[in-house]
Amino acid sequence: MTLPSMTLLYVDNPLNSAAFYQRLLGQAPVELSPGFALFVLNNGFKLGMWAKQGVKPAATLTGGGGELGFLCQDPQEVEGRYNQWRELGLPIEQTPTEMEFGYTFVARDPDGHRLRVYALSE
Repeated sequence: MTLPSMTLLYVDNPLNSAAFYQRLLGQAPVELSPGFALFVLNNGFKLGMWAKQGVKPAATLTGGGGELGFLCQDPQEVEGRYNQWRELGLPIEQTPTEMEFGYTFVARDPDGHRLRVYALSE
């Protein structure tokens, strides 16, 4: 079976988005151009940013229609990431809160994509 290997975000400006995610992820993209940027993370996860003007067929929904999840080990790590992202100026959609699945908060990237940080309940 073929498994998914990459998440693509449709963005206004891949260069700006790559700069944002470079600060967030602490690493540089492996590919960068005006139309596309790609990060390959240590766990093999690939995160691409594609200029939405060049997407074929054209996307009908961009930004905010889903979430990119960041798993933490415990609620203290969630709080630490929350404080770090606030210092970086990320817009916060949901402050840290306990939900049915665990402790979480939600921020947004420059294109409105939701970034959920969470620690699962035990």
